[in-house]
Amino acid sequence: MTELELYYNKFNEDKRLDSRHGRVEFVTSMKYIHDCLAGLEEGKSREDIHILDLGAGTGRYSVPLSEEGYDVTAVELVRHNLGRLKQKSSSIKAYQGNAMNLKRFADDSFDVTLVFGPLYHLHDPEDKQKVLEEAKRVTKSGGKILAAYIMNEFSVITYGFKERHILESVKTGMLDESYHCTRTANSLYSMVRLEDIAALNEAVGLQREKIIAADGSANYIRPYLNALTEEEFEEFIHYHLATCERMDLMGASGHTVDILSVQK
Repeated sequence: MTELELYYNKFNEDKRLDSRHGRVEFVTSMKYIHDCLAGLEEGKSREDIHILDLGAGTGRYSVPLSEEGYDVTAVELVRHNLGRLKQKSSSIKAYQGNAMNLKRFADDSFDVTLVFGPLYHLHDPEDKQKVLEEAKRVTKSGGKILAAYIMNEFSVITYGFKERHILESVKTGMLDESYHCTRTANSLYSMVRLEDIAALNEAVGLQREKIIAADGSANYIRPYLNALTEEEFEEFIHYHLATCERMDLMGASGHTVDILSVQK
């Protein structure tokens, strides 16, 4: 098995997204997925709207979208995750595959393509570009791509300063002179900044509609979120949704979702 497969055989992504900080990310991402779908539904039934979920994991997004009536196709690299996804739903067309090579799908096959995982794990910009190029190829003109990233500053603040690895990280070259994580910082995860994302979009010819802080401050304040009453937590969700498009909060979010328009 690859290092990535071994990791996801042990890591419970469903549990993370069901935690309070994970619920912030999930609720926010679903809200913007639905916003994109709403713009495509005029004159169409839901089963005529085709969604591709790349790096679908165990189906955290695929399953509810399929249950809502959309036609969902899922691609997942890790066999263990794919098996769990198939156990949850028989209506999703689910395949094992690599997001850099989607040759099984014809051009212009999907209305919305979710890239909620692959870009986390690819360090080389050229590999990230291949994922976005393939996503663009299989997405219809006028369709949407939602691409998720892990942000650099969240990683530096959390691992470097909060967990007190900063001196080690600088000394061993895990951070460059600008405190950007190098590829040696984490063998599994790639951390980016807004300018890195913008460069990828330009290289692939994708137009950003908006970018959102998927979890904002939630990862920094996990114990405080857990201590809130359910009513207080719902108010935090309202606050986060009201502010998650603010660029002054974007770079320090744990995850961002770049919402892209496909024009051919």
